[in-house]
Amino acid sequence: MLLLCHTRTLGLMADTKRVLLASPRGYCAGVDRAVETVERALDKHGAPVYVRKEIVHNRHVVDTLADRGAIFVSETDEVPEGALVVFSAHGVSPAVHASAEQRQLRTIDATCPLVTKVHQEAKRFARDDYDILLIGHEGHEEVEGTAGEAPEHIQLVAGPDHVDDVEVRDESKLVWLSQTTLSVDETMETVKRLRERFPLLNDPPSDDICYATQNRQGAVKAMAPQCDLVIVVGSENSSNSVRLVEVALQNGAQASYLVDYAKEVDLAWLDGVQTVGITSGASVPEVLVRGVMDLLAEHGYTDVDTVTTAEETLTFALPRELRPARNASV
Repeated sequence: MLLLCHTRTLGLMADTKRVLLASPRGYCAGVDRAVETVERALDKHGAPVYVRKEIVHNRHVVDTLADRGAIFVSETDEVPEGALVVFSAHGVSPAVHASAEQRQLRTIDATCPLVTKVHQEAKRFARDDYDILLIGHEGHEEVEGTAGEAPEHIQLVAGPDHVDDVEVRDESKLVWLSQTTLSVDETMETVKRLRERFPLLNDPPSDDICYATQNRQGAVKAMAPQCDLVIVVGSENSSNSVRLVEVALQNGAQASYLVDYAKEVDLAWLDGVQTVGITSGASVPEVLVRGVMDLLAEHGYTDVDTVTTAEETLTFALPRELRPARNASV
């Protein structure tokens, strides 16, 4: 249910400048767990702690952790033998685990549990000899990790326009899975097109698109029709942040832009704008959103309404290597 806080603003004069603040926004449970994993690893083991790829797709988070002593690498062969390496929230393939073991690396896996669920589904369907259609973006770390679980069974489908390229062995043993951070609408359009070609296509046991992605898109959908401009705080390599810009434009916002920091906001965007919507991707700390709000307040956007479409309470336990040891029984 959509809740509009401070609804008094709906009756304000036409020239009143206001901000609609999307909720939920920002950190999801998987990102919170991954960032804390690196922080706790640094606390426990000291610098350096190596991290394969960006722990999450946010420039500020990566820079902050690097300042503390995290070293981000592209592959495990860049990590000194025997050193500690953290795997990012996006997950890795079995080949990466094997490479780390070969180099005798100490590993901590910060893969989001919801991504791990998709990995488990891929392995199970591969064991049952299904063809698996993985809906996602080529080159994204999550897609590479999932596809690596069963490369001989998985085909990547990048979107509705790529459905005609799909070839399968047995239409009765066919299932789709998806990258967790996609646009819900585009994913379901892709599934619709796939089912038109393959009527026996099976659905995954549960929805692969993560709750946080869906919730953040849902808040933007509710907010966008009232917005002249939607500013999405997030990094360009963050799939879910980029999708929020698209969702805003598709659902009635007159304009929408992605920024990492308040300093990237072009003040020309505000010309003639009465209502600005603000949201942030699932890997974005709230301090960056506050920076944008402060900038807007300096330019007259001081009336703030929160648009709430869901409440989030989910949390994930840290990897077992970083959990407090249980007291030994006496």
